[in-house]
Amino acid sequence: MPMDSQEIWSTYIVPWTTNVGLAIIVFLVGKWIVKLVSRALSAAMTKARLDPMLVAFLGNIINAILMLVVVVAALSQLGIETTSLVALLGAAGIAVGLALKDSLAHFAAGVMIILFRPFKTGDYVEVAGTGGTVMKITVFSTELKTPDARQVIVPNGSIFGSNVVNYSAMDTRRIDLVVGIAYDADMKKAKDVIMNVVKSHPNVLPEPEPLVAVSELADSSVNLVVRPWVKTPDLWPTRFALIEQIKEALDANDITIPFPQMDVHFDRPAA
Repeated sequence: MPMDSQEIWSTYIVPWTTNVGLAIIVFLVGKWIVKLVSRALSAAMTKARLDPMLVAFLGNIINAILMLVVVVAALSQLGIETTSLVALLGAAGIAVGLALKDSLAHFAAGVMIILFRPFKTGDYVEVAGTGGTVMKITVFSTELKTPDARQVIVPNGSIFGSNVVNYSAMDTRRIDLVVGIAYDADMKKAKDVIMNVVKSHPNVLPEPEPLVAVSELADSSVNLVVRPWVKTPDLWPTRFALIEQIKEALDANDITIPFPQMDVHFDRPAA
């Protein structure tokens, strides 16, 4: 028996309209709640002094996940079976994760680098066999600038899985020089001359006190180690200046810096 218009209205139209209205309300309210939660989490991460880029990235991920939950809830309110949809999304997520496992590994390493801060922008570091100044840190890679002005992009997974040497982490650095003098030179005089040069340089710190000591009796020279301390930004200019000044001071005091030599003897053939 066909249904009249009143039965159609009460059986189909009213329930469907009600479900659509409730789904819209669920979506709008859920979207508002997601916005509040995302803002609160972003504010908490910013207050914790996390990197702004990481805060924005994690904020977008959290917002996307929560909005997906809201959409599924709204579709469920419409009477749509969402179990299969959730299973499909889960399978798609697994497939994407397997396809992008290397990228996800770099992302995870980037998050750890940003959180634990083994280095920061402007530091000179040696990572994954490459040395350079850190120009930019992203969640997937780190950009270095080498001393000869080359750009090197290092994946974060390679950095986090190897040793990190940060040459800029400390306020002061030690310069290590080796100066060779001749065996017949006055060793005490040579040490005094070098120490005077080191202590007179304005960049050399009084503490820790500079060291000049005999380190090795080499094949053709007595080797002296010269170890002054300087502020980290002054290391290379001071090193270059000290090498030049020590050479000039030793020459001025008639202290010889030997160099490898070879004596060649010719035997006269027998008559």
